Amino acid sequence: MHNTSPRNVAIIGAGPAGIYAADLLLAQAPEVQIDLFEKLPAPYGLVRYGVSPDHPRIKKIQETLHEVLDNPRIRLRCNVEVGVDVTIEQLRGAYDAVILSTGADRDADLGIPGEQLQGSFGGADFVAWYDGHPDAPVEWPLQAQSVAVIGAGNVALDVARMLIKHADQLEHTDIPPHVARGLAENPITDLHMFVRRGPADVRFSPMELRELGAQHDVDVIVDPVDMELDDHAQRMVKQFSQRRLLVRTMTEWSEQDQASLTGSRRVHFHFYQQPARVHGDHQVTTLEVERMTPDEHGRVTGSGEFEQYDVGAVYRTIGYRSSPVPGVPFNAATGTIPEKHGRVLDETGDPIAGVYVTGWIRRGAIGLIGSTKSDAAQTVASVLEDLSVTPVQPGDAAQKLCEQLTDSVDWEGWLQIDAAERALGAASGRERTKIVSRTALLSHARAKAHTLDEGENA
Repeated sequence: MHNTSPRNVAIIGAGPAGIYAADLLLAQAPEVQIDLFEKLPAPYGLVRYGVSPDHPRIKKIQETLHEVLDNPRIRLRCNVEVGVDVTIEQLRGAYDAVILSTGADRDADLGIPGEQLQGSFGGADFVAWYDGHPDAPVEWPLQAQSVAVIGAGNVALDVARMLIKHADQLEHTDIPPHVARGLAENPITDLHMFVRRGPADVRFSPMELRELGAQHDVDVIVDPVDMELDDHAQRMVKQFSQRRLLVRTMTEWSEQDQASLTGSRRVHFHFYQQPARVHGDHQVTTLEVERMTPDEHGRVTGSGEFEQYDVGAVYRTIGYRSSPVPGVPFNAATGTIPEKHGRVLDETGDPIAGVYVTGWIRRGAIGLIGSTKSDAAQTVASVLEDLSVTPVQPGDAAQKLCEQLTDSVDWEGWLQIDAAERALGAASGRERTKIVSRTALLSHARAKAHTLDEGENA
């Protein structure tokens, strides 16, 4: 930046994408001050509310994000929702640049009949429940003995693992008490995973797939017929080490001695099966799937052959979608904000001055958490390029706007929430127990004299 005047930048969304963008700005522009806004009372986004409680290694990313936020040039402002507590126009008027990094928070639909029946769920909603999201319901209807999970990515594996896992295996995690109680009462015995393509085309990570097979008292069952690889699958296995590892794991499962399968719970993989209809009067009773036929390139088409599975619940995990940001253009078809090089575009395709986007709401919900770093780099480059030639906003405008947000949670407030969660965890011999209710989170953030009972944490 050629202009060395102080600059104020607002970032909307305190998940990995927003925090990585802040980190890059701090490193490349010493004159920039950042206000980081988050609609929830706590930061970290998908790392806090999208990673399974039995994945502490991934949750450790919070430590890196914590180090970025613990910087005097960043002001954290949680419990602030754009379109409710502040508008985009207000932000544009107070800041030299506004970066949107609000992520993806809802499930993509299957688009099949019966999808809206009771017992048909979005995987993202289930993840929000077991991760203690403050806006998730307290109770989750875990009533089915036989359950279907639809999808071929790591979210599908997470949902399947949390559904099939025995609750006592989660005692050491940060799982909230009401979630532990719900999972302990889960009557599931069989979980069916449906994948529309073949075993060489799944998007699982090899480590997470193996983890599913390592669950206590759980067997994984794969039909040997599905592991007869066609020419396309053999090419994939030969060319890509990840695919090779995945197929090797599933082949091992298909070759198990059936007499050795004594688990009280079972996961059944079904390849080349595409959901066609969910049946039931009001409650899910059956999932109808169509057998798919692969071609020499791995593409699949419907065969016209259908089969039905008796299941009491269906979970769709075929991708996340972003929600629109009030006052910002949004492409409903792609679930993203129109942009070029991170600059938000208006309806005519021209950049909107001072408004930028990064992360999943920019490019769709693809890639792992780390891939948001490279995405943020391009957006930050555009921000710095534009700031070098644009006038400076009044220096006190951002400060005045923040002072008006009297219900916001700042960095010290978050540290108080963090300390309270660690104290709750220590009482149970674990690192932390997640506080769930928005009321309790805000109470701890404001340092009121407060004793959290188990009911309030629900």
